[in-house]
Amino acid sequence: MMMRRQVLLAGGAFLGAAAVGLRPAGAAQEVFEITRSEAEWRAMLTPLQYKVMRKEGTERAGSSPLDKVYDKGSYHCRGCDLPLYSSRHKYDSGTGWPSFWKALPDAVGTRADRKLFYVRTECHCRRCGSHLGHIFDDGPKPTGKRHCINGVSLVFHPA
Repeated sequence: MMMRRQVLLAGGAFLGAAAVGLRPAGAAQEVFEITRSEAEWRAMLTPLQYKVMRKEGTERAGSSPLDKVYDKGSYHCRGCDLPLYSSRHKYDSGTGWPSFWKALPDAVGTRADRKLFYVRTECHCRRCGSHLGHIFDDGPKPTGKRHCINGVSLVFHPA
């Protein structure tokens, strides 16, 4: 009886960890071109930027001024200034976050996000690993994708 209880508890713990997106011990950690210590990230980012970019948080919908910016230019990673998105690919998704139908070539990386009860596609800066947001399959043509991006992860550079 004790053995069965231990197996059930261990299985429950494993499923619980999977449900919240925890990586199993020994899982490979991505290595990025630009790395900083936690102290360096905290020194260069506001608390909200740190929460979003380094802890995969989300800014409140409608809170980013970049959601309504439609000037010509490019959107760069706040963490390393890599160009990520062009204003040509931006559109108003009505979600309250800056949205794009595609990223610039070789700009973002993706991975499965299992923090909720379903799997989403998380996107991050391919150079420094900063969390940007998520990619959904409900965007406009020609890609059908919606890159739903936290404005605090971006810096806009006018053309």
